[in-house]
Amino acid sequence: MAPPLPARDTLPDELLERDHWVGWRKQTRGGAETKVPVSVNGGYASATDAATWTTFDDALAYATDGAADGVGFVFSTDDPYVGVDLDKCRSRKTGETDEWATEIIDQLASYTEVSPSGTGYHVIVRGSLPPGGNRTGNLELYEDSRFFTVTGDHVDETPTTVADRTDELTEIHGAYFETQHTQRDQHTSNTDSTIQEPSAVDTPGNDLTDEDVVERASNAANGLKFSRLWKGDTSAYDSHSEADMALCSILAFWTGGDAAQIDRLLRDSGLYRKKWDDVHFADGSTYGEKTIERAVSGTSEFYDPSQWSTTAGRSTSTTDPARDGTGRGDYQPPRKPTSATPTDSEKTVAARDTSTLERLKDLQSHLEATLAENERLQAELETERERRRELEAAVAAEGETDESGRGWSLFGWFRR
Repeated sequence: MAPPLPARDTLPDELLERDHWVGWRKQTRGGAETKVPVSVNGGYASATDAATWTTFDDALAYATDGAADGVGFVFSTDDPYVGVDLDKCRSRKTGETDEWATEIIDQLASYTEVSPSGTGYHVIVRGSLPPGGNRTGNLELYEDSRFFTVTGDHVDETPTTVADRTDELTEIHGAYFETQHTQRDQHTSNTDSTIQEPSAVDTPGNDLTDEDVVERASNAANGLKFSRLWKGDTSAYDSHSEADMALCSILAFWTGGDAAQIDRLLRDSGLYRKKWDDVHFADGSTYGEKTIERAVSGTSEFYDPSQWSTTAGRSTSTTDPARDGTGRGDYQPPRKPTSATPTDSEKTVAARDTSTLERLKDLQSHLEATLAENERLQAELETERERRRELEAAVAAEGETDESGRGWSLFGWFRR
């Protein structure tokens, strides 16, 4: 059963003033129930397409007419809001709340409501998230490309307005999303005194030009991942911020940790947005500066075009295949020539390597095109399935039996 619809006077005025509203419906996908955004104009809504959003009043009317199970608010890069989703932390019967969730609600001290399931909470604040992960266990943080179901079931003793909580978000993010990384650094420092702390390592960069970096990253083992990020494709990530961090991590390896070059390349990529230059931290750092800083500090080795074995590395082994996906395991140490003039056999090998590289480029382009076509066909299939469900529902509303008195069927209806 769908939860009651929210009333206008139960929601913060500043959210009501924005045309960021959609309807939502329950659907079962892959055997699990989920909530999908729907447009008041029919069909699905998109958390990245403002043309499918509307006003609160129109979304509410759409749901009141039964076309949707509820209403939702979309978070985008054009608004200052962050949604905090606390899941499976509340008793539906008694309202008793887990301690960890209570602490976060008290710390944020902003508009808070009970989620549609009755087993969690949604908190909406003004602010921005640090780069990095945004989902762990039953805690999720969203600032763009996502929507929140909105119930209006306001939690007593929490504000009825949306508060500015950037500092608090940073603290929560650090406590829940950086603990594992911090513990790994501490463990490494305590067990191997020859490994330097990330901040103590000089990362002067290398001699690769911007064009060289893009070419080598594109042709690496994880080149498809890089190419998608370079073009601005964030579909493989829960948020744009995570995609930013992923691209910066790859660039950190290939640039030798050159922060200025990473910044320059990110601005040339499809991921660049105005938020990159926004000041988000108490020390005056911008979102972009902090993202690069964390990407560099989290990179264990850097590519050295002269000789892999003398990279500005932080790892005790350069042959360890367990890499973190930034491409740092894709190149072997370059062979030193035995003479100043290449031999005929070396020329043959070089020619064969060049041919192989061109073939890999062709295969990569073909794979990208195939994946894009597959995504398009999947979207069309889901749309057709939804149309069929709507048609069956409409026909069922006309009557449950056909003219002969037998049970209704879709095929029988077409034969009328």
